[in-house]
Amino acid sequence: MRARDIMTSPVITVTPAVPLKGAAALMVSHGFTALPVVDDDKRLVGIVTEADLVRGGYLEETGGVVADVMTTPAVAMDAAAPAEMLARVMIDDRRRCVPIVDGSTVIGVVTRRDLVRVLARADTTVAAEVQRVLDMYGSGRKWTVTVHDGEAVIGAVTTDEETERVLVALADAVPGVLRTRVLTGGQR
Repeated sequence: MRARDIMTSPVITVTPAVPLKGAAALMVSHGFTALPVVDDDKRLVGIVTEADLVRGGYLEETGGVVADVMTTPAVAMDAAAPAEMLARVMIDDRRRCVPIVDGSTVIGVVTRRDLVRVLARADTTVAAEVQRVLDMYGSGRKWTVTVHDGEAVIGAVTTDEETERVLVALADAVPGVLRTRVLTGGQR
């Protein structure tokens, strides 16, 4: 599973010139814990978090803006980043939100809540979605799917390496799939 499969998009951003009160209102109204900060060309220049706003909360009296409190540079990843890498960065670096970029343009965000939402999906729901995707690819039921604790196991009578790679890629793109195996000829 990749960042593109779980990110929230389109993303709500702010510019460095936004007043602190405005950034706080956006966070509260949308239930966000952080907002990417972009320049006029929509390129990522930083991130503003709840903690940044609390630290700078008293700057409002003197006309405080996002630029006064934002964290820069922001840690960002591209849409192909594995979910495991996102989770590791969030845990190790104590981040709640990672902007997802195409070059330096923000195209989405992944939050801890996004990762938890994927983990919370029932295996039966995930298996049904993987089965649906594979059935569409194969124009009918050619493979069987089971999912246990996020591991998708695709059963096939026989398959070649290229088809196996496609099956794994399709299954891995389904939110809730943490890893995928293809078993042929009844092997486990």
